[in-house]
Amino acid sequence: MTVTLVNPDGLPKPDVYRQLSIATGSKLVFLAGQVARDAQGQPVGEGDLAAQVEQAYLNIGTAMAGAGGSFDDVAKLTVYVVDWTPDKLPLLGEGVARAAAKLGVDPVKPITLLGVAALGEPDLLVEVEATAVID
Repeated sequence: MTVTLVNPDGLPKPDVYRQLSIATGSKLVFLAGQVARDAQGQPVGEGDLAAQVEQAYLNIGTAMAGAGGSFDDVAKLTVYVVDWTPDKLPLLGEGVARAAAKLGVDPVKPITLLGVAALGEPDLLVEVEATAVID
């Protein structure tokens, strides 16, 4: 594996993400923000944050397979959520957990979570951007 996830001493040790990743591979992969669209570009999970998070994570897994890697090679995620409020955290976690179960991976990565006013299309509730390293 080219990415080692760490919660170093001296920093908080959250359960839902890691503070840093150490990447040792040779190929960097920068994924465009993934949204709730299936392979045909059709919307998935209209109005359902958990379903949209799940689809975005699954799309990252698909993109990584296309690059010769897997979701395990993701070193960093940035998650943009429309009208973020802390009460949406369980839905975010539900979507991540469902995607992780389907992908067979541990989804816990360094993550930046940002609340935004809107995304590129009005039906989108979440967009997930990833950076990965493949050996």
